Amino acid sequence: MIRGSIAVSLCLVFGSMSQAQTATRSSVPAARLAHIRHGINLSGWFAQVYSPAGYSKEHLQSGETPADMSLIKSAGFDHVRLSINPQPMMDAARHHDGGAEYFGYLDAAVKMILDAGLAVEIDMHPDSDFKARLAKEDEFVERFADFWTVVAQRYASSSWDPDRVFFEILNEPEMRDAYRWYGVETKLAAAIRRGAPKNTIIAAGARWDDDDDMVFLEPLADTNVIYVFHFYEPHIFTHQGATWGAYYWHWLKGLHYPSSPENAAQVATLLPEARDRYQVIRYGQDHWDAARVEGDINQAADWGKQHGVPLICNEFGVFRDFSEPQDRNAWIKDVRIALERHNIGWAMWDYDGNFGVVTKKDGKTTPDELTIKALGLNMPAGK
Repeated sequence: MIRGSIAVSLCLVFGSMSQAQTATRSSVPAARLAHIRHGINLSGWFAQVYSPAGYSKEHLQSGETPADMSLIKSAGFDHVRLSINPQPMMDAARHHDGGAEYFGYLDAAVKMILDAGLAVEIDMHPDSDFKARLAKEDEFVERFADFWTVVAQRYASSSWDPDRVFFEILNEPEMRDAYRWYGVETKLAAAIRRGAPKNTIIAAGARWDDDDDMVFLEPLADTNVIYVFHFYEPHIFTHQGATWGAYYWHWLKGLHYPSSPENAAQVATLLPEARDRYQVIRYGQDHWDAARVEGDINQAADWGKQHGVPLICNEFGVFRDFSEPQDRNAWIKDVRIALERHNIGWAMWDYDGNFGVVTKKDGKTTPDELTIKALGLNMPAGK
């Protein structure tokens, strides 16, 4: 049974669908959109931390540095997407200091980003078990909404620039019931708006933030909203060698982009299962190239135009470990060009790590010049 608060949100959403299809228009200022054209993700700092020490003081104070922010800015990026796992913060809020210590680390991170002349997307990026609770527990939705109000109020205060601080409701909601997600997202957006009357909100589709999730979404009544999608198509190329997602991906290595039947057939021989070999062979025969990428992104762009709302693609990238550098960068360039052709802002996944635009080793940070060029940016001076 759906509790009253979520039920009301659902009624509001579906009661206004016909008006939304024709009346939705954005109030996001163009000057604000200009701050989030070319971005990079900062992962593994306030989210996706799986080491034994976890979200320790030492980790949170040393995740990224002013030198990293300077490099990001000098390369030509204009914003970062700062992933935050809300669960440790919600847990910390129950302690004697009300989470003040944890918020202090986050304050320092946001200040460091803004002081570098960058904008920031504060992205709620929990683990899957957190999102599973949102799918089933209305009381947990209410707790998360209250937490979002506290966060929004904190970073919408006069200490921070509202034109450069954006609030992303939830990364990849993983919610199979899209209709429930509409109600949950409406409630969370309202909670953010209570704390941040002027800041722009970033809203997502129900499952993995794929472009087809977004085009199934009805815009919120709030017009100060940007709509997000992620683009990793085709996953068989961008995630080759990955040990998460489809199991057979971990067998893949050397699959080229643009795709060709000959290369795909050769790589398919690495897979033990006929069904998986078929997927690889089909990738080659589908002729994935710039035009094919453009065709997928066109669907998202058309949805944005239909509703008169701005879009951002704040995740796209290729797993580095088993893809050839020239193929990886060709795909990144084609995606970036397609997004910019439709005036869609972007943020690549991610800064460092196995999708990164830089590598870190022995205390030295080295930008990948070819990837930076693929993004249409410039190698930082002296690097």
